[in-house]
Amino acid sequence: MDSEAFQQFLKRKGKKAHVVANLIGQVDQFADYLARERQKTIETATEQDLGDYAAELEAHRSGEARKRVRGLILYYQFCGKTTMASYAGVIRERAIAKRRKPFALGDFRGVSQDDIAKLEAAGIVDVEHMLEAGKTPQSRQCLADESGVSLEAILELVKLADLSRIGAVKSVRARLYHDAGVDTPAKMAQWNPEELRSMLIAFIERTGFDGIAPLPQEARNAVKTARQLPQVITY
Repeated sequence: MDSEAFQQFLKRKGKKAHVVANLIGQVDQFADYLARERQKTIETATEQDLGDYAAELEAHRSGEARKRVRGLILYYQFCGKTTMASYAGVIRERAIAKRRKPFALGDFRGVSQDDIAKLEAAGIVDVEHMLEAGKTPQSRQCLADESGVSLEAILELVKLADLSRIGAVKSVRARLYHDAGVDTPAKMAQWNPEELRSMLIAFIERTGFDGIAPLPQEARNAVKTARQLPQVITY
């Protein structure tokens, strides 16, 4: 690992010195694991190696994978190994999801409670269930056939659930972003935060949406998080 170049990469991302040291330490810990257990380097590691490492961390202490793979996401981004960076992101997202109470589908603003009842009868109660059951066009069609909920309504709920993976985005915020056309994290990631906020202010004024636009810091955090989230849904 080119520690100096990676350090500069992190500094360019605005990381403070103590954060940089912690992130580099996380990479070093994975490198030590690879050398000790797999006789590999961090450059030759595979997704299987990364998954096994995360499982070992979780076996030692619940929540450790969430804490220790962030540096690996950034390191593999730095190296241009997008597949490994994405997989590390998936591991971290799953670890985070285990620690939070899933958001109920029926709590989203503007959804049909009749549809929610039909989905609950099919075992789909919260956003985690929706993301799992609605991963692909084919799985969404199967869910529509099974539940009796229209494919259009299922896709809307999948998008709301996908948006909820962005921090602080739940009932009202998810509905605002969705209705304003920023209906997936991938679309959110394409926005400049200030321009996003201006667009939402104009949307609320134009439509009379019952809610307020995100504050500047909230918009920045939303876009930043969206850019870091791994893609889990095929649209």
